Amino acid sequence: MISNTKHRFFLSLFFFMSGLSFSTWASRIPTIKTTFDFNEAELGSILLALPIGSLLGLPISGWLVSKYNSRVPLTVGYGLNAFSLALIGFAHNTFSLIISVVIFAFTTRIFNISVNTQAITLQKRFDKKIMGSFHGYWSMGGIGGILLSTLLLGLNVPIQQHFIAVAIAMLIVTLYSYQFLLKGDRSETGNKLVLSKPDPYIFYLGMVVFLCAICEGGMFDWSGIYFQEIIKVEIFTYGYLIFMTFMAVSRFLSDLIVARFGMPKTYIMSAVCIVSGICLAIIFPYFWTAMLGFSLVGFGTAAVIPMSYALAGASKKYSAGMAISIIATYSITGMLLGPPLIGYLAHAFNLRVSFVIFALCGILLIPITQLFFKHQRLSDQKA
Repeated sequence: MISNTKHRFFLSLFFFMSGLSFSTWASRIPTIKTTFDFNEAELGSILLALPIGSLLGLPISGWLVSKYNSRVPLTVGYGLNAFSLALIGFAHNTFSLIISVVIFAFTTRIFNISVNTQAITLQKRFDKKIMGSFHGYWSMGGIGGILLSTLLLGLNVPIQQHFIAVAIAMLIVTLYSYQFLLKGDRSETGNKLVLSKPDPYIFYLGMVVFLCAICEGGMFDWSGIYFQEIIKVEIFTYGYLIFMTFMAVSRFLSDLIVARFGMPKTYIMSAVCIVSGICLAIIFPYFWTAMLGFSLVGFGTAAVIPMSYALAGASKKYSAGMAISIIATYSITGMLLGPPLIGYLAHAFNLRVSFVIFALCGILLIPITQLFFKHQRLSDQKA
């Protein structure tokens, strides 16, 4: 009999390795931009492959989680994700790069739906909140990936060797950790998507993660470019590193913050951090002010996704896996629009102007979360 503590440890390990995988890719985007000699608009178009691949994976991931126990698509998806990461490193032309990125995004989506379904199921076995800590380990993995990238950049290690080394580590973790994942977590109800008038509960949460995804996706893909071209520092991973570091800090603290202030106020505080951080980095484009600004944005965006996923898991209409799959559709749409939009605006104007989009998304988080909690209160009164 495997203890809940051991389940939590190995599930946290998967979250950590997922963050490591994604940040390995994201932190080397400036390398890919230089290697292929892309301008901002061309890079923005390449980055479209990421959300397109995720959109392709959404219906399949939802179906897999509803048909099988979530640990099956989790391990298969993550194993294939390792393979696709290695493919990106060996891409030799634009076409092979796009195909590799699409596969990477496709397998990432299958894994993410599955691992969050496991997390919500395990949360029900604990009295205290643990959802934020899982996403905290994802951010810790992201920090590990950035630090590794920074080290290997300093040593002039080729991207091919970098990516294949990370892929091998991912495969080892996948093969060993499978035995420690939750079994029998398939829900018998709420597994079918109902095509009718959108459920307000899911719709409002979807809009929240949509806005957050624009910020997160844009910062993941463009923070390195911002520090390279606007701040003009040789080690361009600094911006991404400080962003991910404060995401991790926030996520480990988010359960305590939510317990202390409640989710409505935590959403508002998150929005204020995003807006103030972006404005600071735009108005004062210098190293330390940009570092402070990016840290505020990281702290602000961090709690939004785990809070929203936890709320989605409490849906009365859908199972946890299906609710997360629907919410993830909004998230991927944000990822679809955010990074390419930044690229096109940067090409038309400049990168500083394009980052205003993140501030607008932060502002909009406040009224939409207020609408969600108002709907929730009215629903509870009717029940």
